[in-house]
Amino acid sequence: MNRRPLGRSELVIEPLVLGGNVFGWTVDEQKGFDILDAYVDAGFTAIDTAEGYPDWVPGNPPGMSETIIGKWLKARGNRENVHIFTKVNSGRRPGGLKAEAIREAVEASLRRLQTDYIDLYFSHWPDAEASHEETLSAYDTLIRAGKVRTIGASNYSVPMMEEAQQTAIVKSLQRYEVTQPRYNLYDRAEFEELRPYLVKNEVGSIVYSSLASGFLTGKYRGEADLGQSQRGGGAGRYLTEKGFKILAALDAAAAELDATQSEVALAWLVAQEGVSAPIASASSVEQVESLARGVRLQLPASVSTSLAMAGA
Repeated sequence: MNRRPLGRSELVIEPLVLGGNVFGWTVDEQKGFDILDAYVDAGFTAIDTAEGYPDWVPGNPPGMSETIIGKWLKARGNRENVHIFTKVNSGRRPGGLKAEAIREAVEASLRRLQTDYIDLYFSHWPDAEASHEETLSAYDTLIRAGKVRTIGASNYSVPMMEEAQQTAIVKSLQRYEVTQPRYNLYDRAEFEELRPYLVKNEVGSIVYSSLASGFLTGKYRGEADLGQSQRGGGAGRYLTEKGFKILAALDAAAAELDATQSEVALAWLVAQEGVSAPIASASSVEQVESLARGVRLQLPASVSTSLAMAGA
């Protein structure tokens, strides 16, 4: 499998990142262990979570996803064999991306993950109240202390990335090596605006919402289908003319390639310039196996073109 570097950092991963947003939500601890075991057994190493996952579930303690992953890491004793990505919850944590908030957040994440370092630590959301210099200085201190290996920025626009990277150059600080934007066959504008900057500056990109809240699996064909799972509500906005064109193209490609719609959608993402790897979550071992097939699937040029045109 074609392993890919994350920006100019020392991190190199396979082209799939397991999404941890479902741990503590639709996936309990035991099922989470089974999914994580299947994922590493399939040859992958990168696991994405956040201190805010899944804080939308009533009654959940902070960082439930990190806690489940941390218990698994301790039980398996395999910390050196995986890459752990997490994020400071800058959109909701008091203090946003200010230095003290970052210091508190990373210590809490380390405790929950039961590790002494994080491979890739993201600013989850931009914070207009914190300067890039303050934020990057806080990260630089963590990197020098060995608590974080590499940093990234999630949901940052091109101007935000340019400002942050210029600050890193002028102040001799660590730069953001990786971005985490939304990108899938339906939602393309955000990433495609960012892509020229990423390619020119050798910045990696771990894209989220790879299957458009499950819409690109093909199981949501109308309003009546949205109740099939707890996550179905997020797919409702894709029930549009554009969405149905994409599903038709996926249906045709899946039939031609003897694959599922989600496998085809992931294969298309992996082949896009500037994409280091897509993030995709799973609620069963069978889904992990499907994700693995998807990122290893090679699409004929004609199929890639048809998919691109359907989502244009």
